[in-house]
Amino acid sequence: MPENATEVTAAGIARLAGVGRAAVSNWRRRYADFPQPVGGTGASPSFALAEVEQWLRDQGKLAEVPLRERVWQAVAGHPVGAGGVLIHVGCALLLVRDRPTAWLELAAAPDERMAALLPQAMEHVLTARLGPVADGVHGTSAPEPTGVHTAGAQEPGDDHTTGGQEPGGVHTASAPQSARVRTPTAQDLLPSVPLLRAAAELAAGIGAGQVFEFLLGRQLDANPRQYTLTPPQLAELMVDLAEPPKDADRAAREQPVRSVLDPAAGTGALLRAVGGPVALYAQEADPALAALTALRLALAAEGPRRPADGAHRAAPGPTVRTGDTLRADAFPELAADTVLCHPPFNERNWGHDELAYDPRWEYGLPARTESELAWVQHVLARLRDGGTAVLLMPPAAASRRSGRRIRAGLLRRGALRAVIALPAGAAPPYGIPLHLWILCKPEPGVRPAADLLLADTSDLSGPAPDASAGPGRPPGGKAAGGKTPGGGRERFDWPAVRSAVLDAWRDRADVEGVSRVVPVIELLDDDVDLAPARHLPRPASGGGASGLGEVRERLTETLRLTTGLVPPAAAPAAPAHRPLTTVGELARAGALFLHSGTAVPGSAAAPVLTEHDVLTGAAPTALPPAGQEAPGGAAADDPVLLEPGDVVVPVLGGGTAARVVDAATAGAMLGRNLQLLRPDPAAVDPWFLAGFLRGTANHRQASSYASTAARLDARRLQLPRMPLAEQQRYGERFRELAAFEDALRTAGRLGGQLVQGMYDGLTDGTVTPG
Repeated sequence: MPENATEVTAAGIARLAGVGRAAVSNWRRRYADFPQPVGGTGASPSFALAEVEQWLRDQGKLAEVPLRERVWQAVAGHPVGAGGVLIHVGCALLLVRDRPTAWLELAAAPDERMAALLPQAMEHVLTARLGPVADGVHGTSAPEPTGVHTAGAQEPGDDHTTGGQEPGGVHTASAPQSARVRTPTAQDLLPSVPLLRAAAELAAGIGAGQVFEFLLGRQLDANPRQYTLTPPQLAELMVDLAEPPKDADRAAREQPVRSVLDPAAGTGALLRAVGGPVALYAQEADPALAALTALRLALAAEGPRRPADGAHRAAPGPTVRTGDTLRADAFPELAADTVLCHPPFNERNWGHDELAYDPRWEYGLPARTESELAWVQHVLARLRDGGTAVLLMPPAAASRRSGRRIRAGLLRRGALRAVIALPAGAAPPYGIPLHLWILCKPEPGVRPAADLLLADTSDLSGPAPDASAGPGRPPGGKAAGGKTPGGGRERFDWPAVRSAVLDAWRDRADVEGVSRVVPVIELLDDDVDLAPARHLPRPASGGGASGLGEVRERLTETLRLTTGLVPPAAAPAAPAHRPLTTVGELARAGALFLHSGTAVPGSAAAPVLTEHDVLTGAAPTALPPAGQEAPGGAAADDPVLLEPGDVVVPVLGGGTAARVVDAATAGAMLGRNLQLLRPDPAAVDPWFLAGFLRGTANHRQASSYASTAARLDARRLQLPRMPLAEQQRYGERFRELAAFEDALRTAGRLGGQLVQGMYDGLTDGTVTPG
């Protein structure tokens, strides 16, 4: 194998071939000629990508690898690691977009010559986008492990200094570090030149910014525990909450650009969601992550932001610094219009002892266990008077007794304006219903607000309702009581949550079960508990006593229809011994085609059929809000669009489920952890196919139980060989069973609403016993 050849893991092979990981493990056991590992570990071996591709082609399991997949595999298998080579790719993509002619000239040269010329060209675009390197640091110096330059010196031309602070502070001239992406050297770039050429080719089709978003997204998905992620839908919601109100003071409106700070930038998701001409400021403790964030924001901008001649600019480029924000604030003099922050949760070593006399603690010194309240006060300290901040907070921060004194101070001075509870699954950790805190820095001479908005959207945790729901299709797929089985990041209606939150914030009105404007004096008790659930009565199930009659009528009608769908008595027969074939054999014969799902809800302007939708019979969910682009600006990863007659099966969990796509579901994208079987209607009846795929014994023999969750290999599912006419006879019976199953789901949901509504009415006095 050539030195530095691209390597791929078993998961990457599965993605290339459109199968599950269990199938790759089976290939390794069954085929003696399967490529041998060339790296990795015994538990997670890696293989030479070229050898794997050739083997897949020889076996007829791979036609052609998409360019974006080849680029990603080259990134994932790069010798310096995906994080380091993404910096090389980001620099090259900046050059491709901002100086396309220069890139074409460089790309015409041989690899070694191109690597030698790239640093100077990259330095030019990096300076134009991100400003010059700090004094004493040169762009072509020896490589640093982090991939960025750090220095205590101030960047020339930056108005926000990082100099010393008054006595008692912790900020010194050398504590915060200014960061500018280090220009890679020719030696660094030489192994990456083929990858850079491929990335540029991909950018010609989808755009440089889209390429970087795709690659960065893949890296984040592959290492979810390594990063603190803010989902794009949540980032957009936080940005909208922080938008200046319509009655903002004139001085703020007349500013040429708005300044936005994220003091815990992470991957830059919050600032990436900010639109319009803005000055972006970010601080991140990890220098390598800060470099990726700077490149991400620079590629998201339109046109060079920092002209070399110093001419006036509409908005400065992103200013990204490294360092511990609480201990070494990089922007001590900044008075931002807006602050967006997703701080780290439950930190103990946040600097409690050394920061005891820090002037930022206007509302009290946070306890050692209240790191989130330290971030709240830091954010307020970096706002201009009247500026707005939105923070993502853990729910415990609203009610822990150790923080009640600070919460009381925030209320008395009118700094805390709203606490909004989100459904579980809005952001990691996905099992906890996180809160949004909206703050406004008090203005001198202005009377503090006398109330606090409390909102709770946790009941909006089900998929989007289907307007055409009826006995054959349960709306939203919710279980009794309105809860979605299992919860999870893809299992609630983001548009509904977004609409409810924005309406509550902008209207500041009492809405039953959703929001309430509470007088501050009512909250200043011994606990100062600001959890919305404590102050908002939950809405009665079924719409209250007045709606129970309608629920009962719908349930009665559904039960009547369900009775008519009850299958006839089964006619016993001896077990049939029929010749069998497998889905894999049918696929090789061209009788059907297999596709794996890659889409996630909100990844494009189309609904997504999720695993939960298939299991509950719900309609495809999670359309983005009207008029918005896909979150993060990245296109879906080669989405598979559903067509009538497709059969969809989940690949995880071990249950028996299969769904035939109808006209109402067609056009949606196939979600993750789903396998699509597209039969040729002249050879295979779709309802016949779906019915036999649901057999318990069939699922067991086609599933792998090597891990804690069973995984289905759809290629191993078996079907009897039958003429098409006989298939259609079975298919009609399977169609009737599916309609009966949907009616039972609807009856169960309505029955649950009626029962819980009666309990609620009897206990709160709105329904009488007799």
